[in-house]
Amino acid sequence: MAAFFESFGGTGLGLLGAALAVALCCVGSAKGTGMVGEAAAGLVSENPDSATKCLILQVLPGTQGLYGLVAWFFATMFMGMFSGGLVQLTVAQGLAVFASCLPIALGGWLSAIYQGRVAASSVNIVAKHPEAATKGIIFCGIVEFYAILSLIATIMLLMNVLK
Repeated sequence: MAAFFESFGGTGLGLLGAALAVALCCVGSAKGTGMVGEAAAGLVSENPDSATKCLILQVLPGTQGLYGLVAWFFATMFMGMFSGGLVQLTVAQGLAVFASCLPIALGGWLSAIYQGRVAASSVNIVAKHPEAATKGIIFCGIVEFYAILSLIATIMLLMNVLK
């Protein structure tokens, strides 16, 4: 098993973790915002005045893609990518960076999809009671909280891996 990880090298494993953090978060955000866009398009075709409220709901699951990019930035910054040369990590350090990226990679990916489902359902609130659209945003905010916790966990882990 050690030979398998050594074939990637520590730096490669760290970069793989950073890449998965941004990629999975962006995939989840694309799925989530797409679901809301589909739901909103139907409502906006009947009631164009609801477009702004629907757009707010659609943007919310897109934040996880941004969180993944922040995690990628922190991981690659700690690995020296922006200072002129990558630090050659040991396999143990590379695995630690990889593992540090998992909270946002998985938490951001899944929360974006679930937040998209909540936001798509909240389009129904906008359709039936436009004055209560804020309630749908609050429902989405509860899911957002866990994406934020995932990002904080990743950043805190990264800060302790490469001191």
